[in-house]
Amino acid sequence: MAWKKWRKLFIRRFSVNKNTAAYIVSLVLLGGAVLLGVLVGTVSISPEVLWNPGSDQSAANILWNIRMPRVVLAGLVGASLAIAGAAFQGLLKNPLADPYTLGVSSGASVGAVMTLFFSISVPFLGIFTLPVVSMIGALATMLAVMAFAKLVDRSMKMETVILTGIIFSSFLGSVISLMIALTGEELRQIIGWLLGSVSMRGWPYVQMALPFVIIGSAVLWWNRRELNAMLFGEERARHLGVDVKKRKMAILIAGSVLTGAAVSVSGTIGFVGLVVPHMVRLLWGADHRHVLPLSFINGAALLILCDLVSRTIISPTELPIGVITAFIGAPVFAFIFFRQRKGGV
Repeated sequence: MAWKKWRKLFIRRFSVNKNTAAYIVSLVLLGGAVLLGVLVGTVSISPEVLWNPGSDQSAANILWNIRMPRVVLAGLVGASLAIAGAAFQGLLKNPLADPYTLGVSSGASVGAVMTLFFSISVPFLGIFTLPVVSMIGALATMLAVMAFAKLVDRSMKMETVILTGIIFSSFLGSVISLMIALTGEELRQIIGWLLGSVSMRGWPYVQMALPFVIIGSAVLWWNRRELNAMLFGEERARHLGVDVKKRKMAILIAGSVLTGAAVSVSGTIGFVGLVVPHMVRLLWGADHRHVLPLSFINGAALLILCDLVSRTIISPTELPIGVITAFIGAPVFAFIFFRQRKGGV
């Protein structure tokens, strides 16, 4: 019996060390990404400016008023999409689920484009009109996709949910195209926004997204144990005391809030919610107590680095950040799909 006790102790200690290593590696990666994001660009900035702005006033102005809000916003968007993707994948038990493939991003885009197209401004919401309408679009699309997929196939197979998401995404894409065709002076603003970017947004956009990122992430974190229970099936989760209906709705709403907030400040940026949770599970395991926070940290790091590449690779011209994430995400999507079909996952 003694060897079993030692074996349990070894596994427990290894698991703790592995999780600690995961957080250390992820935080170092995020710190490195932030430093590169604020220091590297068309104008190189010395690290000294970070703690001594008086050493170069012009560089300090660029760093704190242009690059820092851009980096923070990219981090918030990446973190939101990644943690929402991790929650959707856990809830649907489907590694291909993310806000982009489920059509939730398209729903949020329609909400945002409608706000820009019709110049909607709700008096008591002020600057929060855009993210709130985007979230409503995201949530409505999520519910419609789930309802239609269940109508087609009550077992909600992976292919059914993804295909339903693609159908809704295509339809909503045509709605956006229609609004663009009808638009006049707003065309440039809408096209620029749809391409996906965090450039020239500034601190007001950070303030706009931050409350929703905190609320949505907190709700998902609150449901981390329920997500673990639901991995074994809804029936078993009920036997474990989980209020499945209530928790599912809370997770769907929180995921939609995060997606809507991200899309409203950055446009449509795909595949972050697919790539990051998949890599986290592959490297550090499937426990949602760690998958959610690690996806949050690594999602932020990934989008900050993608934004850095998008503005420096063919400088001074800037690429849309969605192009960079698609270059990374599409092969990963194909790889996961291939493994799924071969029964490898």
